[in-house]
Amino acid sequence: MAKESAGILLYRIKNTAPEVLLVHPGGPFFRNKDRGWWTVPKGELLPGELALETALREFKEETGYLPAGDFIVLSAVVQKGGKIVHAWAVRGDLDETAITCNTFTLEWPPKSGKRIEFPEIDKAGWFSLSEAKEFINKRQQSFLEELGDILGF
Repeated sequence: MAKESAGILLYRIKNTAPEVLLVHPGGPFFRNKDRGWWTVPKGELLPGELALETALREFKEETGYLPAGDFIVLSAVVQKGGKIVHAWAVRGDLDETAITCNTFTLEWPPKSGKRIEFPEIDKAGWFSLSEAKEFINKRQQSFLEELGDILGF
């Protein structure tokens, strides 16, 4: 069975156009990767957990912010590795420079015996829909297109 993740595409309207919040994965593997590597804040479903519950938990863990409002279900996507990603869009706002997130521990450098903690995400940013298409994981671009259609952009 394919793994499943769920996330939130937070959006705001700035200067009459929508902007979306994307996050960049933390850790040494993503340090020099930018365009095409950003994502909606998301994470894997726990056993018995509803996808929207996962999306909210993960958003809070990765940003320190708990979105609320009218959640718009977006069509799920299948990422390159086969993982199914469910997403909801919701209007909200947060200071992308003040995010707080969980950390993970990794042996780094490999086979060094040193265990280092890294943030799950190392930065967040607000992007116009067209900018976001350049930075988001290609398999998640349909989230942006669907949100744009819903909002009339």
